Amino acid sequence: MQYIGYIFFRLLVFLFSLVPFWVLYLHSDILYFFFFHVFGYRKNVVYKNLKNAFPEKSEKEIHKIAKGFYKNLSDITLESIKGLSMSQKTLRKRYPVINIELLDDYFKKGQSIIGLAAHYANWEWGVISFGFQFKHKSIGLYKPLSNKYIDNYVKKARAAWGMNLVSIKDTRKAFEEEHKKPTVFFMISDQSPSNIKRAKRVQFLNQDTACLHGAELYAKKYDIPLVFGDVQRIKRGYYQVELSVFEENPQNTAEGEITERYMKKLEEIIRAKPENWLWSHKRWKHNNIY
Repeated sequence: MQYIGYIFFRLLVFLFSLVPFWVLYLHSDILYFFFFHVFGYRKNVVYKNLKNAFPEKSEKEIHKIAKGFYKNLSDITLESIKGLSMSQKTLRKRYPVINIELLDDYFKKGQSIIGLAAHYANWEWGVISFGFQFKHKSIGLYKPLSNKYIDNYVKKARAAWGMNLVSIKDTRKAFEEEHKKPTVFFMISDQSPSNIKRAKRVQFLNQDTACLHGAELYAKKYDIPLVFGDVQRIKRGYYQVELSVFEENPQNTAEGEITERYMKKLEEIIRAKPENWLWSHKRWKHNNIY
């Protein structure tokens, strides 16, 4: 069954390579209709998350954000498939890192960095394009796909353009082997942790939240500066990434400070445009709210 799923996925990638963007977004509008109006994909989770995060908002406001979320989800779902066949020229045009020179000094000094990201707007095009936009060697820590054939295909496709995907299970090994080289470790740190006992707890979006602390752990252990990537949609099908130095001297920070600051920064971004975050994820499952 996995191989059949892989063949179907490859067929989709091929078909999407032939589709112009205006047709892609026509299909995205149709997908939105099915996600929101027909199947109600994880609607209970989405509305529960939104109401808990924004208790001050009215039902009408929550409904508007939810609709925006499903439109965003539909776009990025199809954009992710389309991205596997896009050219570097197109990706640079539609997903530029506007101040990539911010990292030049780190690269010249042979210094590694940790790139902080989130499940906000389109993060998948970043995984595809950062490998050729960054001068550093790029390592993306990720959770492997359940279909091993698709997982291998995606890893090879991204490696061809410089993004080396490493399972989160091998995070420690990756840092041990690569941190002395000019490497950027991309870590998406806004999901729910699997080990709740080791999680750092902070107030995030009006709730007590268990947080991943791997970025802070490795930054402090190896004294690696952290850089934050803010991804914003400029218009449909066009994004830009703006980098900012998040912490130059992680070993000088208090325990838990980096994790807390990351979540605070992410909350500010989400509150500005809440429809672009991944509300269908059971982010607070450890709070037993679902």
